[in-house]
Amino acid sequence: MPGTVHTIILNWRTADMTIRALEYAVAAMKSVEGMITVVDNNSGDGSFERIASYATAADFERVHVVQSGHNGGFGAGNNVAMFNPLPEGGMPDYVYLLNSDAFPEPDAIRKLRDYLDSHPHVGLASSRIVGTDGVIHETAFRFPSVVSEFEGASRTGPITCLLSRYVVVLPVPESATEVDWAAGASLMMRRSMLERTGGFDEKFFLYFEETDLCRRARRAGWPTHFVPDSVVTHIGSASTGLKTMSRPPNYWFDSRQHYFRKNLGAGGALAANLAYIAGSLLFHLRCRIERRQGHDGPGHLSAIVRHGFSPRCKR
Repeated sequence: MPGTVHTIILNWRTADMTIRALEYAVAAMKSVEGMITVVDNNSGDGSFERIASYATAADFERVHVVQSGHNGGFGAGNNVAMFNPLPEGGMPDYVYLLNSDAFPEPDAIRKLRDYLDSHPHVGLASSRIVGTDGVIHETAFRFPSVVSEFEGASRTGPITCLLSRYVVVLPVPESATEVDWAAGASLMMRRSMLERTGGFDEKFFLYFEETDLCRRARRAGWPTHFVPDSVVTHIGSASTGLKTMSRPPNYWFDSRQHYFRKNLGAGGALAANLAYIAGSLLFHLRCRIERRQGHDGPGHLSAIVRHGFSPRCKR
């Protein structure tokens, strides 16, 4: 029998967009056994009431709207419903995460489910993500490393060529293939893998949490695969507003630092920060020689230093 799926949509102050994502999810779940849970991450703006009222009025039989009780971030919000049983009893075979600003094609969820059904060794499967302008987003990645921090900060062609196998962003695969990690905008996860890894690490408020989960899954023998036949349209940063910021918010730097400390140890995190600083200084030296302005974002390098060399990660 095909596997059952529990779809989770996390809302934070984007009620209209979440309702739209819910409509798309309901349509995409028509041929899939399971349920849908919308978790309101303590929005405090009436989102929970609006979404719950809409789901009731629309008579969605398999939709549940719940309140997290506090905004602990992306991972904590999804963990609220991650291990919930199905209404008829028993646990779902898969948990599918869908961003509140992501809209799956009618067959997108089924194709991820079918892929995991036919590849029992795979722990996570992600979709091809397309922007509202039709541009395919880069959502398949290598794990960040000390070398990748230097390469990414240096932004220098010869260095990138030399260190190409460490570049974090992968070319978008044209066929299903294994990747280190994939963006969580549309990500299906095997429940047995989640039971072994324990879901998201809630010390990540936002960003790097799916990177960490995929890394833990890989260590436990569950790789991540990119499945381009599953297509989802994604707006991106609707809740965070990251696209419009001159530099990432403090919690991005905290999450980055926690990721390196957790996965590479204190020495590895120190090396990653020093590598980033060295690469950034090299980039700015090149800009000065070429007499052009470097675009790091105001305070970006100082934030790397401040958060990277603090005694412990802040929330």
